[in-house]
Amino acid sequence: MTVSYTLEVANVRFGGFSKLLFRWKGSIYKLLYKEFLLFCAFYIFFSLLYRLWLTSEQQNVFELLSLYCNQFTNTNFIPVLFVLGFYVTLAFNRWWGQYTSFPLPDNLMMVVSGNVHGADEKGRLLRRTLMRYANLSSVLILRSVSTRVHKRFPTLEHIVEAGFMTSRELKILESLDSDFNKYWMPLTWFVNLASKAREETRVRDDIALRLLMDELNNYRTKCSLLFHYDWISLPLVYTQVVTLAVYSFFALCVIGRQFLNPEKGYKDHKLDLYVPFITLLQFFFYAGWLKVGEVIINPFGEDDDDFETNQLIDRNIQVSMLAVDDMYQNLAPLEKDKHWAQRHFDIPYTVSTAADRLKPAFKGSTFDMRMSLEDLELEQAGDGFLLKEGNKDSLLQGCSLPSLTDTTIGPCITLNEEDELHC
Repeated sequence: MTVSYTLEVANVRFGGFSKLLFRWKGSIYKLLYKEFLLFCAFYIFFSLLYRLWLTSEQQNVFELLSLYCNQFTNTNFIPVLFVLGFYVTLAFNRWWGQYTSFPLPDNLMMVVSGNVHGADEKGRLLRRTLMRYANLSSVLILRSVSTRVHKRFPTLEHIVEAGFMTSRELKILESLDSDFNKYWMPLTWFVNLASKAREETRVRDDIALRLLMDELNNYRTKCSLLFHYDWISLPLVYTQVVTLAVYSFFALCVIGRQFLNPEKGYKDHKLDLYVPFITLLQFFFYAGWLKVGEVIINPFGEDDDDFETNQLIDRNIQVSMLAVDDMYQNLAPLEKDKHWAQRHFDIPYTVSTAADRLKPAFKGSTFDMRMSLEDLELEQAGDGFLLKEGNKDSLLQGCSLPSLTDTTIGPCITLNEEDELHC
């Protein structure tokens, strides 16, 4: 289930984000602890090997190897920050694009409810069938890209059992000879049924039919985008480069960041702290950054922060059927509102929000800008422009106004060094 913490960060307060550090579900600790423990195990193994099991001569060789590896743990040699930052940025843009491509039936159901008429059983059947076809299309595409949805509907018979499709419609779907995904077929049924409703004047004019087609095409576009996001991934070579960069960097750190004997006077090895705190922090940040990219590159899995596709399916079919069936022409009687006799609405405030009433309304950033009286004076004479340069006024007729440092004032008037005008 998606981890939401929006309410906890609604107001800025001291240590606001620090409370989020102690969450486990959806946290970086849950994603990274296995790799972190593995790195620590390798580091401890080489540390014990160096301190307890090697002879003096072997220790000298290990120290030379450690110094050699340490010179490559500088990020200038392995550009971990660059490749990680660029990769996670691409993955995040892809994640957001997939979120905005999720097919929601809200716009389509409003158009169907307002333009497919008929309070009788046939009108109700038309509206419900149109929205069922739209939802069926999204279910077919989601079971192709989401592991959660595929586990819920492993076969087309499960979709029939759920009520998204009838047995006859399943036979028509299976009878079509095509090697490609058939998520678009229910949308074709939608188009044909809407055209039939227009012939029966259930859709009263061509403008309403065009509106239905436009909204359906928007819906189809989002289904298609989800399919192509699933088909076309980020280039595999880039994912491999990023993974190799991070893993090779910390493979060098396992040996290169070992604490050597301070008595031997190696550069930057004056202390023996046993525990490489800075290196562990680096691993936590860099490997954690890589995990972020791994999580968001495909949000249709079963991670804690992946999209709740099954819940969205339930929501979409419920609200779309309510909109075109229960809510069709289900209007409250018209009556005067509470503020009918008032010139302005006077909306009450609760005690906790009463202070908001005292705040002046925002009218624009320059509304209260102050200007001096001199700046408010108008400077004009006749049909020309009055330019001031020092204590001299010059009246220029029929020319543009360039900078006073220019010698050319207009296409026919020039200003010489004595400030005389010549055509």
